[in-house]
This record gives sequence, structure tokens and C-alpha cells, in this order.
Amino acid sequence: MTTATLTHPMPANPVPLRQDASVIGLVGLAHGSSHFAHLLLPLLFPVFMKEFGLSFSQLGLLMTVFFLISGIGQALAGFVVDRVGARPVLFAAMGLFMAACAAGALATSYAGLVLVAALAGLGNSPLHPADFTILNQRVSAGRLGYAFSAHGLTGNLGWAVAPVFFATVSALHHWRTAYALAAVLYAGVALLLFVNRDKLVTETALRPRNAPAGSDLAFLKLPVVWWCFGFFLLSTMTLAVVQSFSVSILQALHGVSFEAATLTLTAYMLSGALGMLLGGFVAVRTAHSDKVVACCMLVGAVLLALCGTALFGSGMTMVVLAATGFAVGIGGPSRDMMIKKATPKGATGRVYGMVYSGLDIGFAVSPVVFGVFMDHGWYHATLIGAAGVLMLSVLAALAVGRGTVPR
Repeated sequence: MTTATLTHPMPANPVPLRQDASVIGLVGLAHGSSHFAHLLLPLLFPVFMKEFGLSFSQLGLLMTVFFLISGIGQALAGFVVDRVGARPVLFAAMGLFMAACAAGALATSYAGLVLVAALAGLGNSPLHPADFTILNQRVSAGRLGYAFSAHGLTGNLGWAVAPVFFATVSALHHWRTAYALAAVLYAGVALLLFVNRDKLVTETALRPRNAPAGSDLAFLKLPVVWWCFGFFLLSTMTLAVVQSFSVSILQALHGVSFEAATLTLTAYMLSGALGMLLGGFVAVRTAHSDKVVACCMLVGAVLLALCGTALFGSGMTMVVLAATGFAVGIGGPSRDMMIKKATPKGATGRVYGMVYSGLDIGFAVSPVVFGVFMDHGWYHATLIGAAGVLMLSVLAALAVGRGTVPR
């Protein structure tokens, strides 16, 4: 596989901190925008139930549409990123997010909401392969750990901003206004990316004329790629349990108020963001990314399992659950570094696209599987089961380390 020569050469090491910081900031803004899009629909579910007379099953199907399209699209988007570069794909994603928000503002039926889910899922699909292609090519090697840390942190901030934005605008005016203003926000992000487009140029991998048929899919024969996929699938299933059911579990097992349970989930997410910030310093100081990831997931699994036992009261359980987010968060930057080390040269977009599609599948599958536990009132088993799944991700991380060829 050869690499095309660009008019804009890739930065050489060492490069000025300001240059790396600009790239990291722009990619982080795009990543935060994609996480914001994850919540375009769920935050307004109560409104949709009242206004359109929808059931929980119909609302849940909207998120299935979102993650199904995003997961399939993410695996395919990696090929596009490698062929045409990350920058045009990133611009297309912002355009799709704007279209999704516009469709939300104009929706008058369930079909309109399905369209929002489809457009937002399609927009979300290329973000990870595009983001990581830009970071891996444009950020100096010594600062990649910090770049991955900032990338994860901005994603969490996107999740945190969305509820405040939609709640505030909807309360002051109308939920349709919130969608319209969200479209304006995405237009602003797209404009900022366009103004700084020279910082988002990436090399494209050209397929030699004499390349054998199917060579673009050769990376799928590498076991390490599938171990990476498995790690994302398993670890995300645990995250989905916490996001979807932790509030209900805390209320059912410990009788805490809705506000206190929600605050605990917020603390989990903020602790995860703080862990990612610290994890950036860890990632640049260790050569064994897989072992860092495995240790963090192991600690997180133990803490989550403790939350599923009857050992603690309500207060301590909420503290330990928040600490779980911190432990998992520390491993975030090392996780991305682990994937980078396992990626063959010239296949960054394809590998990240395939690997991160495991994240979408995890979000889609986990609520269905553990929803059965919740329906039967198996609240302890739900947390312990999620901890067991996270424990399996430890094995996947170690397998990635064993299968990675040193470069």
C-alpha cells in the first residue's frame, strides 16, 4: 500500500505545542459534537410520548435505528476515510447533524423522528475513523497520549452539555426551537472547522494497480483487530448498563431519590472525564498500553461488582459507583494508544472504523440483554453481570497486547 504525496506536508517532530493543540482542539470539538448528537432524541422522549402518543418500545426503537446505522456506517466509513481523507468526511458528518436537527424541528410524526435517528446515526458513523486518522497523522508522537485524553474528555463534555442545552431552550421557548438552535450550533462548528481546514488534512492510502483483489480487506484477517473489536463491544456493554439502568437500580435497591440517583450518574460521568484527563499522562509514560487498560478495567469490574452486592449502604454504593467511572476513565487514552499500536500502516481509518463499530453494537445490544434482568427485578444480578462483562474485556485487552507486532 502506498501513500499519496500532499500539497500540505505532515508536521515533523518536534512540532510547536500550539500547532498540536490546535489540531487536538478542532478534533475534540468535532468529537464533542458527535456525543451531543447521541442525545438529540433521548432527552426529549417524555415530550414525544405526550405530543405524539408514543410508547417506550417505539422510543427505544429510535435508538436502535441510530446505533444500527452508526455501527454499520462506522465500519464502512473507515474505507472512505483512507481513500479520500478525513477532512471531507468530517465536513459531511457536520452537514448530516445539521440535517438531523432541521428534521427534528420540523417533525410532526413518528416517521419524522425515525428520520432524525437515521440522519444523526449516519452523521455519527465516520467520526471515530476520521478523528483518529487526523490525530495519528497530525499530532506529534510524544503528545498522542494527551491527544487521546482530550478526545475522550471532549466526548464526555458533549454528553454533559446536551441535557443543559435542551432543557434550558425547551423551558424558555419550545423543543422545536432547541432543535433549530442545535442546527445553528452545528453550522458554527462546521464553519470553524472549514476556516481551520489546513490543520485537518490527512494522507490518503492509494491502492496500487497491481494489488490483489480484496487487499483492502486484508486487515480483517488479523486476529488482533477482532480482539480490539471485542474489547470495545464488551466494555461499552458495561457503560450502557450504567447509563441506562443505574438510576433505576439505585432507587430500587437503596430507596434513594431520583435526584440523588441521577446525581450519582452525573458523578460517574464526571469522574470518568477526570480519569481520562489523568490517563493522558499515564498513556505517554508507559509502553504497555494493554496492561494499563487491563488493570483499569479490572479495578472497574471489581468496584462495579461490589456495588451489586449488599455490602454497602446507599451512600457508599453511590461513591463506589462514581469511583468506577474514574477507574475506567484512566484507561481511556491508553485504550486508544493500544488500538494505534495494533493498526497496520495505511489502514488507520478502516481499523478504527471496524473497531469502534463495536461501541455502537454494545450500546444497541446491552439494554436489550440486561433489560430482561431488569424486567425480572434482578437488580443485583444486573450490576454483577455488567461487571462480569467488563472482566471479559480485560482478557480482550491482554489479547490485543499479545497480538500486536512491535513497530
